Amino acid sequence: MSKVWFVTGTSTGFGRLWTEAALERGDRVVATARDPEKLRDLEGRFPGTVLALELDVTDREGVFAAVDRAAGHFGRIDVVVNNAGYGHFGMVEELSERELRQQMETNFFGAVWVTQAVLPVLRRQGGGHLLQVTSEGGVRAYPGIGAYHASKWALEGLSEALWQEVEGFGVHVTCVEPGPYATDWLDRGSRRSAESPDYARARAGNAVEFEIGEAAATAPAVLALVDAEHPPRRLLLGRVFPVIEELYQERLRTWREWQPVSLAAFGAPGDNRT
Repeated sequence: MSKVWFVTGTSTGFGRLWTEAALERGDRVVATARDPEKLRDLEGRFPGTVLALELDVTDREGVFAAVDRAAGHFGRIDVVVNNAGYGHFGMVEELSERELRQQMETNFFGAVWVTQAVLPVLRRQGGGHLLQVTSEGGVRAYPGIGAYHASKWALEGLSEALWQEVEGFGVHVTCVEPGPYATDWLDRGSRRSAESPDYARARAGNAVEFEIGEAAATAPAVLALVDAEHPPRRLLLGRVFPVIEELYQERLRTWREWQPVSLAAFGAPGDNRT
């Protein structure tokens, strides 16, 4: 059977690529974007199998209305892709309150609203699959992009609790964690804080060279993910595993080294259960 997808942020980038891949194999897609005019070509190329909707994920009422319309139009929703988001660049001290709140409103709260809106549909039909697009930036962090990392780490934590809450309903939850890819994310999908000259040296010293993956190569991986009978709770995309593994090994070494201090912080042995 063909699947019905609900995808946020489908005008460009991963959202667009994965939407087209689903449609090309015969699935049906509710494609959402803040500017639905950018989706009209999809409606022309895939008549009857794509529903283009205007959606700003920060509008909670609008999210619930879009999900209701999607479920009514196609009768069900099988795959939900929380993809809408952007990156904000700036040292932590440089972030304004407005900039940080806007980052969290889109990347974190927007995904929460979509999740809350689709769960009643998924529970009623006895299953479904939520793909929370976090990034490798949801399990590690670089200097100069702390606001983005905060939003993605928050979504990872929420999703860790979520899968335990909904697996009994047959609902799967996967955090999709792409590494660096050749999309328009930096040019179109990012914002920047005013730079403080005090951080000029730190900014120059923290320059990182990335191996950039081919964005189109992620589509078969995502299709394999949604077709899996037992999908993983996390899926890295790209050549990022070695550095992530090294990072987690370092964390384990630190926890082990400080284990005597950790245990001493427990207090005297005894039955302290409540």
